[in-house]
Amino acid sequence: MKKWQCVVCGLIYDEAEGWPEDGIEPGTKWEDVPEDWVCPDCG
Repeated sequence: MKKWQCVVCGLIYDEAEGWPEDGIEPGTKWEDVPEDWVCPDCG
């Protein structure tokens, strides 16, 4: 699993953790995150 960093604010998206509060289950690869999902910190 990989980690991805927002280039604006530095938030880390960890594929192993997902983002459950936004409906992105743990284990969701970055390429499978919905295209309309935006960084929860900087939008």
